[in-house]
Amino acid sequence: MSTAVFLAALGTLEDRLKRLPASFQSRLRLTADCGAVNPMEWLAGQTLYPRIYWCGRDNEEEVAALGVCQDFRFESADDSGLATLLQQTATHTGNARLYGGVAFDATGPAWSEFGYARFVLPRIELTRQADHYRISVNLNSENAGLAAEREAALAALRGLLPPQPLPHRAPAAVVSHSDNPEFPRWQELVTQLTSADFNRHTPKVVLARQTRLDFERDLCPWSLLRRWQQLNPSCFQFGFQFGPGASFISCSPERLYLRRLSLLQSEALAGTARRGANEAEDTSLANELLADSKNAEENLWVKQDILTALAPLSEWVEAEAHPRIFKLAHVQHLHTSIHARLKRETGDLQLLQALHPTPAVGGYPRQSAMTFIRGHETEPRGWYAGACGYLSADETEFAVAIRSAYLQGKQVCLYAGAGIVAGSRPEAEWRELDNKLTTVLSILLDGKALA
Repeated sequence: MSTAVFLAALGTLEDRLKRLPASFQSRLRLTADCGAVNPMEWLAGQTLYPRIYWCGRDNEEEVAALGVCQDFRFESADDSGLATLLQQTATHTGNARLYGGVAFDATGPAWSEFGYARFVLPRIELTRQADHYRISVNLNSENAGLAAEREAALAALRGLLPPQPLPHRAPAAVVSHSDNPEFPRWQELVTQLTSADFNRHTPKVVLARQTRLDFERDLCPWSLLRRWQQLNPSCFQFGFQFGPGASFISCSPERLYLRRLSLLQSEALAGTARRGANEAEDTSLANELLADSKNAEENLWVKQDILTALAPLSEWVEAEAHPRIFKLAHVQHLHTSIHARLKRETGDLQLLQALHPTPAVGGYPRQSAMTFIRGHETEPRGWYAGACGYLSADETEFAVAIRSAYLQGKQVCLYAGAGIVAGSRPEAEWRELDNKLTTVLSILLDGKALA
């Protein structure tokens, strides 16, 4: 990083803020080139909250967002304000983005810092697009007036600190380790879900497990996410820290949808196998996954559900005929691409209502699977398996928040799920959960994510 170039960019934004006209329309975004800066290191070193991080699956775009220009929080899916926000996003001009997420279950208890849904227009954004770095400041005319808004923006710029290397410390002892549910209860649930009577009306339910680890000292969410990102670069990486008390991070392979104007991309990501110890074994396991009827059926249910949901919202919708292999560090999945052209009246409100949660994280049919989950999972999922990303008029993208962690001080809760269908075996599905958490557990237990 060139400190001189970065400071010059901040100076440019300050000068532009001071020369603002007496009035401006709605939201205003001022941007300056700032030279190469590591977004996550920059974000972790600041004192202002919220702190939000987003990196797309193709690694072409990376965003570190800081502070609040506007904050929208909703405690339930029935809050009319959420529907209004999602509908109004399409009418705003410019490229301002709201970053945030929606919890897995509209009826479940919410995490206190996150609510059912929360979206933030940040005060400051540091953005990398390919090799181009920019810093931006957002203003909103609906706040306390130009003078107060300008002073708030200037104060945020002047309070920025230079990036610092993320902390690396020696391993800390794990004080306690627990799973919810524990294996005996998991075995009972899988047995119930695979019975012929249950399968007849609900062929798939995704059961989740929370793995809780308590350490002897605090964890740094950004160090954990950084190491996770390095080991699984082909995933979406994102994190939300609305205040100093808690944070939610994820390294997720799964896209819910990407909307660019009226063109939509979605996908069915369901069906899992472990990676091999060498290329030959890896190829063999991939071929077994492609040929496995249980996993193929799981992927087909997800694909069909998405196609059915998108059909009334689209001028046309199509999907790949057969799934392909999507490889991660320790597991590989069946992946089927889906594309659509949306009708003029279709927006993000209708898309979220139709697609979230998908059968890949809930089950099939959706309502009966969700009823079982609500009645039998004792730990609320919160934003795990929710939809996280950004909203804007021209482009919206949400990832499905699987492979995620909820951190509070010395405690970290990890989440993973497995699709239970006819023929599922409790021991094999439990091992699948372990495989999905292998990467993040390896980071935590070697101490490289500790503050």
